[in-house]
Amino acid sequence: MNFEEPKQVVSERAWFKSSYSTGSGGECVEVSACPGTVHVRDSKDKTGPILSVTPGGWKAFVEFAAQN
Repeated sequence: MNFEEPKQVVSERAWFKSSYSTGSGGECVEVSACPGTVHVRDSKDKTGPILSVTPGGWKAFVEFAAQN
């Protein structure tokens, strides 16, 4: 897992907002899947840091989150 500083290329990725996001400005994340890496960012701060994890790490996180 690592953090990367946003670059111009980041805006060219296809980002998908969480289906749990409400339209009222609550906590929202966006995810962009690339070969070998899943990128996660705060949808309210598109120029902020991006968390990058392996697909296996993302799968484990999603499975854990679904249990809680």
